[in-house]
Amino acid sequence: MSNSGTVRQEDRDPLDTKLPMVEIFETVEGEGTRAGFPTVFVRLFGCNLRCTWCDTTYSYPPAKSEFTMSIRDIVKQVQTYKSKHICFTGGEPLLYGDKSALLLQSMAEIDGIEDVHVETNGAIGLAPFLETVQLPNVRYVMDYKLPDSGENDKMDVNNFALLRPQDEVKFVIATDRDFDAAVETLQQYPTKALPMFSPVWETMPPAKLVERMLAAGLSGVKLNMQMHKIIWDPAKRGV
Repeated sequence: MSNSGTVRQEDRDPLDTKLPMVEIFETVEGEGTRAGFPTVFVRLFGCNLRCTWCDTTYSYPPAKSEFTMSIRDIVKQVQTYKSKHICFTGGEPLLYGDKSALLLQSMAEIDGIEDVHVETNGAIGLAPFLETVQLPNVRYVMDYKLPDSGENDKMDVNNFALLRPQDEVKFVIATDRDFDAAVETLQQYPTKALPMFSPVWETMPPAKLVERMLAAGLSGVKLNMQMHKIIWDPAKRGV
């Protein structure tokens, strides 16, 4: 405490750090290698990209953060659920640097949590987070943006070499141009992560995407369907 009675920055508990939030809820994971597992979603507000096909536009401006929560309170709420999996998402959950890393570390340290996967958009360098948070139950799902997203030029291609076998790299395929770009990207930037192709149903029917994957001989690429959009209305929140 300073002489004025106010708490100095260095005296504050880091777990009292607050972050802008959208929602915390429990459902089943809708995609990726853990699809179908009951999962707690921790969705932060804010994103540094504006993808044309984004399905969470409520997570960034001009919308406003619905509320803020301290890292301590976020952890407490996560602990009220029974799921052993956490999806750390947004927006872009790594947007807040050290604060994001501290929240990630704190959630991964919760007793019984088997998996925390970070849904990151490919525009933020992962090196600082991989160095800071070194827990075996933390992994990254990098959503690499292709040309039809409108944000391909923002991608940090250095992340491909950093990703590990437990990580995933997702390509959202909207058109044939996107498909070709995804194949070229994987050839140009080898990665240990599991590649996944996700169709934008309105412009890339899943059957067509499968046909193209087979024709291209992509035996190491996984088709990634969004289960939650099959179970519920695609526009429904909190599921």
